[in-house]
Amino acid sequence: MSQTQKATDVMRSLGGVEDLQNAAAAGLAPQGQLKANAHIHLPPNFSAFQTTRQAVELADEQGVRVLGAGNYYDYSVYAEFAELCRQRGIFPLFGTEIIALIDELVEGGVKINDPGNPGKMYICGKGISLFDDMTPRAAELLDTIRQSDRGRMAAMIDKLAETFKARGFDTALDEAAVIDMVVKRHGCDRDAVYLQERHLAQAFQETLFANVPADKRIETLSRILDAPAKAEDAVAVQGEIRSGLMKAGKCCFVEESFVNFDQAVELIVAFGGIPCYPTLADGASPICDYEAPVEKLIDTLKQNNIHCAEVIPLRNAPDVLRRYVKAMREAGLVVTAGTEHNTLDMPAIEPTCLNEQPVPEDLKEIFLEGAYVVAAHQFLVCNGQCGFVDAAGCPNPAYATAEKRIAAMAKLGAAVIQKFFKDNTPQ
Repeated sequence: MSQTQKATDVMRSLGGVEDLQNAAAAGLAPQGQLKANAHIHLPPNFSAFQTTRQAVELADEQGVRVLGAGNYYDYSVYAEFAELCRQRGIFPLFGTEIIALIDELVEGGVKINDPGNPGKMYICGKGISLFDDMTPRAAELLDTIRQSDRGRMAAMIDKLAETFKARGFDTALDEAAVIDMVVKRHGCDRDAVYLQERHLAQAFQETLFANVPADKRIETLSRILDAPAKAEDAVAVQGEIRSGLMKAGKCCFVEESFVNFDQAVELIVAFGGIPCYPTLADGASPICDYEAPVEKLIDTLKQNNIHCAEVIPLRNAPDVLRRYVKAMREAGLVVTAGTEHNTLDMPAIEPTCLNEQPVPEDLKEIFLEGAYVVAAHQFLVCNGQCGFVDAAGCPNPAYATAEKRIAAMAKLGAAVIQKFFKDNTPQ
């Protein structure tokens, strides 16, 4: 049995679809309002967590009972994630995140959900479960993404190493050395490592700190950046390396190569997932053109056959979050919420708003409903049936309206999660 199949077997072990549908009809559901987080990144993705175990244990300690991972480009960690969640009585959601480029929006200068790069879109897949036995087309798309990403990271490492050396500090780093650092940090398999910009910045920062005394670092970094350095702590120095050397227009930037929107959605659907738009809202100032006003965003998502959206409340003021989430939900979109944990900061696992303001209670209900829908979809597809969307990514045709589909899926998802809780008493 493959590692990824072990992850999805957690869903199949819950029983037959008809049995769970009957249990849902009879009212099987968790008591009270569960704490849910539908999107974190697990190492070896760049993450606040050192290990998957740490992520799951913190979720347990903080009372989060539904936890979703949304890793880039490798899913072997999901077997360990599912098993640790099972031991702790936390329901696991499996996801992915893909970066796409929309050429006409690049040319038009339209910013989507990346405030620094017009035409660049992050898109998530929720409730993926067919990543074990990929179709040839899915394997081809994933390999294209992986190879393009790896080539860019390798070229950027070479440029960083050359720049550091030319400016007086030889790091001796190359792609293999950076991967070695990630493997050592997280105890993971090399084949599971797909480097991100933050990995590179961390590797060069750690090498700098290991070889330059603290009282010489500002001077050395200023010389490397060819500009006055301000930061002294590790995370801030990583940020200065990224912004001062690695971003568009800087000396170590390497042009990005991505799949297009249709290919990203095709891969998500091939994985059995729900295509989901991650909404930045006032996480950018001003709000990105693509997302303003929210009514226009909703129309665009529907026109592109996207029926699920996600927010990361940490980025948002409560009033803006409410405006976006309420409008999306009233328009028949499912909405989930997460924290990503894709920096070295360690916020609470349960999502909060900007400056740790609490998420409004009515929005928590919407986010929990979204988690229930994803759970139902994941369970159904694992068992060979149509979930919230079908094999083409279109709304399940068994339901006449979006409201009926969401209500039915949320009810089933609640039953699925409660059955999981009954079967998996925390150890």
